[in-house]
Amino acid sequence: AARGVDVNDLVKTLVVRRGPDDYVFVLVPGVGTFSWPKLRAWLGVSRISMPDAETAQAVTGYVRGTITPLGATTAWPVIADASIQGRRISIGGGAPGVGITLDADALL
Repeated sequence: AARGVDVNDLVKTLVVRRGPDDYVFVLVPGVGTFSWPKLRAWLGVSRISMPDAETAQAVTGYVRGTITPLGATTAWPVIADASIQGRRISIGGGAPGVGITLDADALL
């Protein structure tokens, strides 16, 4: 509300580990979550996990809660919930209290 953005247009950027030193960014809208089995199938792997805060910062350059796929230390692939396509969204901007509003299709 403080940013004038509907909760469904706020998109969380999660970091998911799919193998040794191999991560992806997963964009999830609003208060939603992702399906672990569907994401494993999409990635073609049998196991995925979320790194702890220290590892997430090491592989992205961002503190948890500020992670964005834009400008990360490594350009990991971005996987997004299909519901954000064609929408104007707001994502974390890499620092506490910073958000970026953009067309979701620019990230895909």
